[in-house]
Amino acid sequence: MQYRPLGNTGLYVSQLCLGCMTFSKGDQPTDVLIGTTGVKLAETMVNRALDAGVNFFDTANMYSRGQSEELLGKALGARRQDAIIATKVHFPFSDNPNALGQGRVAIYRELEASLRRLGTDYIDLYQVHSFDATTPIEETMTTLNDVVRAGKVRYIGLSNFAAWQIAQANGIAERRGFEKFCSVQAYYSLAGRELEREILPAARALGLGVMVWSPLAGGFLSGKYTQRDGAGEVDEGRRTSFTFPPVHPERGDAIVGVLRDIAGAHDVSPARVALAWLLHQDGVSSVIIGARKLHQLEDNLKAAELELSAEELKRLDEVSALAPEYPNWMPAMPRGMTLEKAWGLS
Repeated sequence: MQYRPLGNTGLYVSQLCLGCMTFSKGDQPTDVLIGTTGVKLAETMVNRALDAGVNFFDTANMYSRGQSEELLGKALGARRQDAIIATKVHFPFSDNPNALGQGRVAIYRELEASLRRLGTDYIDLYQVHSFDATTPIEETMTTLNDVVRAGKVRYIGLSNFAAWQIAQANGIAERRGFEKFCSVQAYYSLAGRELEREILPAARALGLGVMVWSPLAGGFLSGKYTQRDGAGEVDEGRRTSFTFPPVHPERGDAIVGVLRDIAGAHDVSPARVALAWLLHQDGVSSVIIGARKLHQLEDNLKAAELELSAEELKRLDEVSALAPEYPNWMPAMPRGMTLEKAWGLS
């Protein structure tokens, strides 16, 4: 397992992060977001990840209505000091009108609740789960600065922001002398490379680390099915419809075809190849892996050991490449170059 600095910080995180969204007791149907690990399997997964060198764990206050945080805290137990815990705030799971968002009241209340559920007195990385259009960003940044200064949070991060929102938030923090965001958690996969247009360049320019969620495009890149197989679940993948994250049908099938070829050459799963491709991408600090079954976790952990050749990386890059969008196609057009050639159409 390799360890990488999280943005411009002295915090080193494992290149693979265990995502705990599937952690749930499952005793109430409304408590389950995705999958049900149960208490014993959650504990087994956490300890297996730690033994494999993973020191980074990601959850959120709203996952399984708080049960994910609770199970993660119990599973870590005495090994809490070996772990870097990341959790989030924004989405509500109550009818309280102030439960949503990143206002001062919501952040203070939800932070205290997360600390109780996790059984800890500090959170290593506290992330805002989405952009809050109803709360002034100055209020959010002031409050996050306060909880860092109080010692309840070590670092702050953001998730699902546009590039301009990232720049705005950190610009305000820098001007006011507040704690700045050190990380971006965003969707990125071979089937969804839109991050490369604006968000990834912004993160690099601002010195933010990048945490990748849904690296297998909701299970699509496991290679167990293609869009032509239909929307029904094949084998044991969790994805029963191909709507989130969205996957372009023809492009997605072409990507899976190349993944299967490369996986066959290495005698590994397509999922392991898809994860390894992400680990080769510049700017990626950690890739969040999640599993409903132990053997899925074992396979994902081995992605850290898989080295892809330059030719294999090129094949994956080419089959998954995005068509350039303005203004990004301008630098690709030196004198005399046509749009068709710049776009790889001729």
